[in-house]
Amino acid sequence: MMSKVGKLGKVLGPKGIMPNPKYGTVSPNVKKAVEDIKKGKVEIRCDKDGNLNLSIGRVNFDDKKIIENFKSVFEVIEKEKPAGIKGNYIKNIFLTNSMGPSVKLNLGSL
Repeated sequence: MMSKVGKLGKVLGPKGIMPNPKYGTVSPNVKKAVEDIKKGKVEIRCDKDGNLNLSIGRVNFDDKKIIENFKSVFEVIEKEKPAGIKGNYIKNIFLTNSMGPSVKLNLGSL
């Protein structure tokens, strides 16, 4: 499957939308992959500086659903904190839509 998709790498790669078997976006079972994504499977990307990038909602989600998704992601990240790290594991949180300005959240209210 990747041999066919790999030819599109020059176009999709720079845009950051190249499918990756590691994330389940390239699969011999296309039906299951599409169902998982529709159910809300989230891909969390981490850059070299430790910044996490992920989606917690879409335009058609209501406010309660987005807040619920944010809280569940926050809990998972806090739970995965390595034992050797002392102090605050999460220093800053910024939320943004796809192409808009970001908003810094107050960590004290979480």
